[in-house]
Amino acid sequence: MESIETVKGFYERNAKEGFSCIKTPGIGHFNVFSRENCSSVTPYSRRDYYKISLIIGKGRLHYADKWIYVDKPALLFSNPVVPYSWEAEDEDQTGWFCLFTDQFLQNGNRMGNLQDSPLFKIGGSPVFFVDEEQQRSVSGLFLKMVAEIQSDYIHKYDMLRAYLHLLVHETMKMQPADNFEHYQNASQRVASLFMELLERQFPIDSPEAYLRLKTPNDFAESLSIHVNSLNRSVKEITGKTTTQQITARIIQEANALLKHTDWNISEIAYGLGFEEPAYFTNYFKKQTGYAPNTLRSNLV
Repeated sequence: MESIETVKGFYERNAKEGFSCIKTPGIGHFNVFSRENCSSVTPYSRRDYYKISLIIGKGRLHYADKWIYVDKPALLFSNPVVPYSWEAEDEDQTGWFCLFTDQFLQNGNRMGNLQDSPLFKIGGSPVFFVDEEQQRSVSGLFLKMVAEIQSDYIHKYDMLRAYLHLLVHETMKMQPADNFEHYQNASQRVASLFMELLERQFPIDSPEAYLRLKTPNDFAESLSIHVNSLNRSVKEITGKTTTQQITARIIQEANALLKHTDWNISEIAYGLGFEEPAYFTNYFKKQTGYAPNTLRSNLV
């Protein structure tokens, strides 16, 4: 698995470039910067934050199981699930970028879950090339963000969420780039993305936070690949089928919920995505050899 860069790790990595962290206690994190001081190469990894960049300067973006040559101004939308790296080709790198967390957006309850947005969708295209007029418009939004975050306005973070909202909608009017090149051997990255996507669904915090991805087809659709490609990659890298990986993780979570919560069997079943408690009981018994209630009885 690729390492995960945290917000704190971002500032530590860029400390010598003078990027300083703005404290936003209780509302997540948001910050905006010029790209002029960015390092020419960023490490290939996932981040635990979202990032929107206006890239002005040539380079290569390595993203998931593919890469693209950026030779004109472009917007890049990166999410916490998919790893990426940037390799600048020349020293003339300008533009802007902002980074923010889910908590920052949810605090304002404006944009919903960004993973559901076409711009951040797993398997979608994260790059949008912009023309001169679009570049001026997007640059103007970033400049407004810079001015706002430096202001003393009491509701400035609400304004910043509004600018993010506007930036997302302006980009959705554009056509995403379609000239990505795929790596010859993408099995490792496909399997890694699947495992990360599977793990992100856990732990289950409440019965209402039910599993949305439960079958190989669900995961293949989210990753925008054919289910046969997903199954082949997962089997090649992990030695287990996609279904076996999903089942093992569901049973692991079921055991944790049975042992460490006071939820009844129905609540656990619904939380794990089963429409009927009986389906869950049969599923659990088939995999473990004993019923959920038997496990609980043995813990008493």
